[in-house]
Amino acid sequence: MEAFDRSMNRRTLLNWFLGTSFGALIASVIYPVLRYMTPPKIAEASTNQVEAGEVNDPALLDKGYKIIRFGAEPVILVKAAENDFRAFSATCTHLDCIVGFQKDQTRIYCNCHGGCYDLTGRNVSGPPPRPLTPYKVNVVSKGSGPGLIVVSKA
Repeated sequence: MEAFDRSMNRRTLLNWFLGTSFGALIASVIYPVLRYMTPPKIAEASTNQVEAGEVNDPALLDKGYKIIRFGAEPVILVKAAENDFRAFSATCTHLDCIVGFQKDQTRIYCNCHGGCYDLTGRNVSGPPPRPLTPYKVNVVSKGSGPGLIVVSKA
């Protein structure tokens, strides 16, 4: 009878060992996956204004626009006229594609699905459901040199 109890204890120990090792294996696979999928707890630094370059920037002179980073968000800076600069969120309000500027047609255009915005950021054609978010643009003079473009939240 004692041999029977001893084998049951051995079997219980083996079952416990196999069960816990299987559980540890599952935890060692699931934990890194969960850590990868959850965003970090550190908040991103907030940005209130960004220097976008000088007034005579070659990108603004040639293409008529420039994509800049405003913290984690892309912003499109458009040269509408000689001293008229406008800035909007560069992500299309339809499916978050990056927009560009068509200088010959004076419109902001999304290549993904053909969305068009005018130079006030208002959606005029295509699938975008709402206008682009505007940003405030100031030109700060730097003495005798060309002015510096500063983009800030509206």
